[in-house]
Amino acid sequence: MYAIVDIETTGGKFNEEGITEIAIHKFDGHTVVDQFITLVNPEREIQEFVVKLTGINSKMLVNAPKFHEIAKRIIEITKDCFIVAHNAKFDYRILKTEYKRLGYNYLRDTICTVTLSKKLIPEAPSHSLGKLCKTLGIPMTDRHRANGDALATVQLFKLLLEKDTDKNILQQNVTYFDNRTITEKLNSLIDKAPEVSGVFYLHNGDGKILFMGRGKNIKKEINKIFIKTSSRAQKIQEKVTKFTYEATGNELLTRLKYYTELDVLNPKYNIRKPKKNIPNINFQHGNMVLIDQGRTIEENSVILIENDQVTGYGFTNLALQENKLDILKNIITPIENKLMAKNIIKNYLNRNKVHEIIRF
Repeated sequence: MYAIVDIETTGGKFNEEGITEIAIHKFDGHTVVDQFITLVNPEREIQEFVVKLTGINSKMLVNAPKFHEIAKRIIEITKDCFIVAHNAKFDYRILKTEYKRLGYNYLRDTICTVTLSKKLIPEAPSHSLGKLCKTLGIPMTDRHRANGDALATVQLFKLLLEKDTDKNILQQNVTYFDNRTITEKLNSLIDKAPEVSGVFYLHNGDGKILFMGRGKNIKKEINKIFIKTSSRAQKIQEKVTKFTYEATGNELLTRLKYYTELDVLNPKYNIRKPKKNIPNINFQHGNMVLIDQGRTIEENSVILIENDQVTGYGFTNLALQENKLDILKNIITPIENKLMAKNIIKNYLNRNKVHEIIRF
């Protein structure tokens, strides 16, 4: 679970700043499940340049709660969460400073979207939040206000999770201790599983992916594995402590993600068929965007094909993102095994239709 945070402060000397506004969106990797947004009376002067930047002045904060009045709520909403922020070092330092003034040691693990974006989107001309969102076609409102920046960071982090095809974010940040019986553990996992189409990953206690699967209903597919009695299934049932998943919204993207990621992740308990020579059959049109159903009603999935090669896939909710190739290229998650991806898409299109094909 992630707590995506943005904080506005008074400015001033290092470790003497006070919070003027805070926004926290509790994010389960797919949707925001809780949120907390408020102005804060910092009980100190706001620097003039900060007033001009944020529009927040002292008069606005006279009746706002002081930090000690919201401290318990922040602890509750961020419990068992990673703190995610754009420049997380700053936001986390400010929170620790405020709690230190109250005599409380606030401890949370953090994830920085600046660091992640530099690793996963190195080609971006700038990794500042505003410029990065512009490059990716992520809409921003209320820039330099806590909730506007936090909402943009939610969308950015969601995109970074999608681009993390090696699952380093998930595998390196899973801490799960479970002393219940195997039956109780498996029932608990099944209860939490969603009834959506997509790809899922079963992790051990260290976060390592033991097995990955796919289907139109993830809950049913996980249940199938947990009721099997083969030695392989029993080993998975014994070692699994957590599952993660990525919804796809449609069968083509489910197949594409499953087979291309399986080749990269190579989980221990997936049965792998011997590799065969994959035929290189050209598409009828070498440059096109395949648009199909997304994960939600207002969203589309897209697959970009350029020069008869599968470039990558992603999700859009704005026509601007689909019609401007430069923005679309920044959004998509690249495909490494292009020949395999081409073969999967070609076979699918021979028997099925997608919602729309844009040729260019």
